[in-house]
Amino acid sequence: MITEKMISRVEDGIGYITFNNPEKHNAVSIEMWDALENILDDFRENQNIRVIVLNGAGGKSFVSGADISKFDKERSSKDAVLSYNKRTQKVYENLETFPKPTIAMINGYCIGGGLNVAVCCDIRICSEKSKFAMPAAKLSLGYPFSSIKRLFDVMGPGMAKHFMFTAEKISADEALSCGLVQKLVKEEDLELFVNNYASTISKNAPLTIKAMKQIGIEISKNSDDRDLLLCEQLASACFDSEDYKEGRKAFMEKRAANFKGI
Repeated sequence: MITEKMISRVEDGIGYITFNNPEKHNAVSIEMWDALENILDDFRENQNIRVIVLNGAGGKSFVSGADISKFDKERSSKDAVLSYNKRTQKVYENLETFPKPTIAMINGYCIGGGLNVAVCCDIRICSEKSKFAMPAAKLSLGYPFSSIKRLFDVMGPGMAKHFMFTAEKISADEALSCGLVQKLVKEEDLELFVNNYASTISKNAPLTIKAMKQIGIEISKNSDDRDLLLCEQLASACFDSEDYKEGRKAFMEKRAANFKGI
C-alpha cells in the first residue's frame, strides 16, 4: 500500500520513517499501518541500513493514535474490530522484533496507538513538551494482552495501571522517571540529538548489535520458547568475524573502527 501519509528515506546508514498526517496529529489509518509494514519490510532487507528512526510530521505529535474519524468504516462491527486489531498487532510485532535497533523520536503528543508504536521501539527519546496517554478507558476500547504486557515491561506494573486506569496524560519528566523514555532533550535539540544518537549506533559493530537485539527478543519470550542455541551462535559469530579483528586493531591504534558487518 502506497500513501503520502507515510514517508521513508535512508541517509548515512539510518532509515527514517515519518508519520505524515499532521492535520490530524498523525492519527493512523489502515492504509498507514499497511504502508508502515511495507517500509519495515524494505528496511529489513536493506543491508545499508543499520538503525531506524520513527517520527511524526508537523512538530505537534509523534502519533496521536488511531484515526477516530475512520472508526465507522474500519471498526464499526465486531468483525471489523477483530480484523483491525489483527492487522495492527501484526505491525506492532513486526516492529518489536525488527532485527535492527529502532528509535522513536517523540515531539509532542504520543497517545494510544502512537504509544503502542513507541513501546515497540528499542529506544524512546522525547522533547520536553511531549505528553503521553493511553485513553482507552475514555473510549471503551479494549487492548490485547501483548500491548498491555509491553506497557508493564516498560513502565512497571504500578505506573502502567495508573496510566491505563485513569487515562490521564503524563509529562515528559514523568515518562523519563518511570522508564517510558530513555532520554529527554530540549525541543530545538531533539532532531540533532537523535540523529547523532542513531549515527553512534550505526557506526558500532553491526554483528554485535544484531546479536544483542536478537538476544533481547529471546529474553522477552517465555523461557520454554527461547532459542538459546541461536543466542550462542550470534555471540560466537562476533568473535569469528573480521570486525572483531578490526575492533581490536582499532583499539590498539587508538582510532575509530571501520566495521563491515563481516
